[in-house]
This record gives sequence, C-alpha cells and structure tokens, in this order.
Amino acid sequence: MDDRSIDWEQQRAWVEIDLSALAHNVRQIKSLLAPHTKVMAVVKADAYGHGAIEIARTVVATGVEWLAVATVTEGIELRAAGIVAPMLILGAVNSDVQVQAIAKWGLQPTIGNIAQATLISKAVATLQLNEPLTVHLKLDTGMSRLGTNWQQAVAFFSEVKSLPYLQIGSLYSHLATADELDPTVMEMQLDRFQQAIAAISAAGHSLPLLHLANSAGILVSDRLHYQLVRPGLILYGLCPAPHLHSSIDLQPVLSVRARITQIKDIVAGTGVSYGYRFIADRDLRIAVVGIGYADGIPRRLSDRLQVAIRGQLVAQIGSITMDQIMLDVSQIPDLQVGEIVTILGRDESVQITADDWADELGTISWEILCGFKHRLPRISSSGNSCIAATTNPPSIKNCKRWRSWVKEIVYMYLSK
Repeated sequence: MDDRSIDWEQQRAWVEIDLSALAHNVRQIKSLLAPHTKVMAVVKADAYGHGAIEIARTVVATGVEWLAVATVTEGIELRAAGIVAPMLILGAVNSDVQVQAIAKWGLQPTIGNIAQATLISKAVATLQLNEPLTVHLKLDTGMSRLGTNWQQAVAFFSEVKSLPYLQIGSLYSHLATADELDPTVMEMQLDRFQQAIAAISAAGHSLPLLHLANSAGILVSDRLHYQLVRPGLILYGLCPAPHLHSSIDLQPVLSVRARITQIKDIVAGTGVSYGYRFIADRDLRIAVVGIGYADGIPRRLSDRLQVAIRGQLVAQIGSITMDQIMLDVSQIPDLQVGEIVTILGRDESVQITADDWADELGTISWEILCGFKHRLPRISSSGNSCIAATTNPPSIKNCKRWRSWVKEIVYMYLSK
C-alpha cells in the first residue's frame, strides 16, 4: 500500500471544499444574467486554491459553458483529467512550444498584440491542423496590463483576422476598478470598450463573442455582461467588495480545519512560541494544533488570529510557527487531543472567512485563498457526503499523456 494513502480523518489538517455551495454560487450568478449570456468560470491558480479539477468538473456539470486558466500548464492539467469544456488561456503566449501544446490539448490562447499573433500563426502553420486555431483578442482599456491599446482596436483586429490559420473567437478586456464605490474608471473602460466595438463593426467586421465583466462587473451592472462573463471570486463564495454583498447570495466553498495534537497547562509568566511575543499573564491551558504558516496561515496573524472550537471563538497565542499554532483554550472544559479546530469556515453559529483575515492584514481575500498549500489534503464534499479526498497535489506529471508530450517537446528542441 502507498504510505501516502492515509485516511483523511487521521490528517493533522485539511481543506474542505463544499461542492454544493459551489453549485449554489453558479446558479446565483446565472440568475443575474440574460439567457444569451454565458459563463466562463475562472479556475486559474488551482481554482484560487480550491483544487481546479474538482471545481472545473462541478461548475461544468452545473451549467458553466467556458473555463479560463492563466497558463498552458493549468489548461493541460484539466484536459488530462478529462475536462473538455472550451478553455481560454488568460496569460501571454510567447513561444512556439506553447502554441504546439495549445493545439495538442485543444486550448484557446489570448492574443495581446500583433507580435504574438504573428508568432502563433507561424507556429500553427507547421502543425497541419484540420481547422484554424481559435484565438481571443485582448484590448487594454485601462488596466495597463496585457492587451493592445483600445485606440488601435481596428488595426489589431484586422491584422489578426488577415493572418492564416487563426480564427477570432472573442474580443475582451479587463476591468481595473469595478469593485470600487467610485464608478468613474469603470465607466471610462466601458466607454472605451464600446468605442472599440463600434469601430471594428464600422470597419465591416463581424463581431465575435464580447466579454468584459469580472466578478464585480457581474454584480455592478448588466451593461457589462455582453455575451460572456468571467466570474472568479464569487464562484468561491466571497464578494469582491462589501458594498456588493446585497447583490447576490453566496456561500463560501472553502473551509480549513485542523486537529489538536497536545494540551498542556502553563503558569503565569510562561512564554509561548518563538521570541516570547506572548507571555501568560495568568495560569492557562493551551492547545497545540497541527497547522502553521507552511500550510497557508499568514505569520503576520500571530496573536491576532481567532479560530473556532465547539462553536466558540478561541484566541491563538504566540508566534505562528511553520507547522503548528498554540491556542488559549482555558475556557473550554474537557477538551481532548484529536478534536477539530475550525481555522476558516463555519463552526455552529461561528463563521470565520478569508475576508476576516484579509481585513486584519490589509490585503485581499484572493491572496488568502491562494495561500493554502498542497500539503493540506483537499476533501471535496456534496451535502453531507465526502466524494473525493486527495492527499497529494494534483500533478500533470503523473499523467502518462503529459510525460509523452514532454518527451515530444524535448525531441523537437534537440532536433532543431
């Protein structure tokens, strides 16, 4: 037996993924859209730390039509898992090797400038495909990241359309401030996108799919929806801004739990953890819990973190260490080694969210979610039933098709 195949119930700590909550969030998103508007679920960064394969399978089964990833490798991982939905690569593609992989695995790249378009067209020409490669054009309307300046939209669109072996699947841009209370920049970007669309149409081109709205854009106005929307954070049950909470009923998908590994009594004056940043001002009972900053709890939360046990909030004390935290559990009687501690998630009436941590640290919930490392098993459940438990990170390197493809790419390089 593989020694790593350990019953998840014996794990020191783990991440729980509630697929029922995920499906609920998808339905909520769809309820805000016109019937002709499709959904492109953003599952990049391992689905914001939730586990891309199970998340992708669930959202597609719930009616999502498209998926979006950041890199070619992320797309291959999903294809290798048998996920066949149309898949957009949001990141830049700048090598013929990437193009070969895109074509082989049925992915669809973003083109942000003419140089990329020319490279991709030339690379596809060598592949003898049965049909053109579908590509997606990105305009920069104010994000100042990827994309061609919106004022050059007609020339950009025309040049890409004229290139052989390519077909344009969509035209899109990305909103920089849709989650802000002040709509000025968002309205400016919408106006620029509209001007670009009108200019392309006036030049005699048929328009492809159009998309602009991220999570905040979906909630702010249906004027941003077009034919496709790209939800990210709201898929996972968190709102991109406090003022948008009332726009949608979301359920957090991710919880983090860990077990108590030791309980001990300390006397007043005893220091706890590295640096003795906490010294007990009275006799305390403390619990050691098997999770730390190497698992994704930010060390900056030391002495500021609260967790839940038996529906009660409990203070973490001392420095958060690599693999363990300590709690003041003096107020909880008869606590036992092995009891479950809720790090993030719901415990009876107590709810701890990534937003709580983000507010405490002055960061964003996206960063918190993406921080939970893969040494924490992902336990996927639907309702009260556990349907999947992975004790190891999903790895495309374990896929025979992936290994075969890597060998082919190496051979192509050595043959040049």
